[in-house]
Amino acid sequence: MSGIDAIYQDKILAYAADIPRLGKLPDATHKGEAVSRACGSEISVYLRLEDGLIVDYAQKVDACALGSAAASIVARAIVGRSPVEVEQARDEMRAMLKDGGAVPNGEFAELGLLQSARSLTNRHSSMLLALDASVRALNSKS
Repeated sequence: MSGIDAIYQDKILAYAADIPRLGKLPDATHKGEAVSRACGSEISVYLRLEDGLIVDYAQKVDACALGSAAASIVARAIVGRSPVEVEQARDEMRAMLKDGGAVPNGEFAELGLLQSARSLTNRHSSMLLALDASVRALNSKS
């Protein structure tokens, strides 16, 4: 493993080990879930939407290190974002992983760290779980 790979690996593991906003949100206005059929990782998200912005967020995460790291990054970025921004981040993340697209923009740019795991195609769905569940939540009510 090269020096730069080790740095990325260490950052990914640090995010995976420190996932904020764990648990349920009792006053959630929206809830969503996502499961990776490839590895069994799963996430449930609870968010509160007011005046078109996410004002609170919580999550239950049972995922591999890559999925956990992505959930950690999403939890740090999602509050204050609009549903459109979350859907855009999900689409950009998917394109980054599957099509060699650019790193997600704005508050979700740190997800670019997972670009180093692009070759692990069986983990793409796990890395997308937090954003997939969040988009599902925003498209339904709790």
